[in-house]
Amino acid sequence: MKLSLMFLIIGILVSGCSQVQNCQDNINKLPMYGNLKKCREQIEVDEQFLKYIDDGHESRNVAAAQLVKRGWEYFYRGQLDTSMMRFNQAWLLDSLNSDVYWGFANILGSRKDFKASLYFFNRSLKLNSGNAKVWYDQSISYGNLFVSSNNKLYLDSSIYVLKKSISLDPHNAQAYSQLTAAYCYFIQKDSAKKYLKLTDQIAPTAVNEATRKMLTGGNNH
Repeated sequence: MKLSLMFLIIGILVSGCSQVQNCQDNINKLPMYGNLKKCREQIEVDEQFLKYIDDGHESRNVAAAQLVKRGWEYFYRGQLDTSMMRFNQAWLLDSLNSDVYWGFANILGSRKDFKASLYFFNRSLKLNSGNAKVWYDQSISYGNLFVSSNNKLYLDSSIYVLKKSISLDPHNAQAYSQLTAAYCYFIQKDSAKKYLKLTDQIAPTAVNEATRKMLTGGNNH
């Protein structure tokens, strides 16, 4: 079953009850609909959506995976609200799909709501701790929180999850590069130089020049 135009129209209607008493508008632009209580009209729309899926030829899990794919497509186009709607639909269909929570987390991170994103990264990793990309993306939120607060606990957490990512994907040059940058905040730069060397073995251009000059005194290698 392909996801038809009707499928998407139903999704747009979900939670769009601003003219109905006691209906909160735009909750489909929040992860898991903001965990807010839905009004009768919103519940009816959800039921119509689920019935539409169940009347098709594919399972809810398969339909959820298709919606996750759509969610990422909109995410990478920068259409974050539409991306959130698709991930919310996927969550309605399969709340145990780890990629749904990963999607929620990345959207929140793109909205610069880094603290809120951590909850959803953790939800995703509890369901699937073997996804190196989720660990890596979580490090970005921790890194941004460290930069904004100068709280070393966030830096330590960023380093921890980057190492988890590398343990699962030893060839991710960006993860090594981020570790190089993270260790630059320490007085002793031995670990930073270690990860600079490892990064260069995979992708010599992955570390930015400012970080490289800080560690090598201007020598490229």
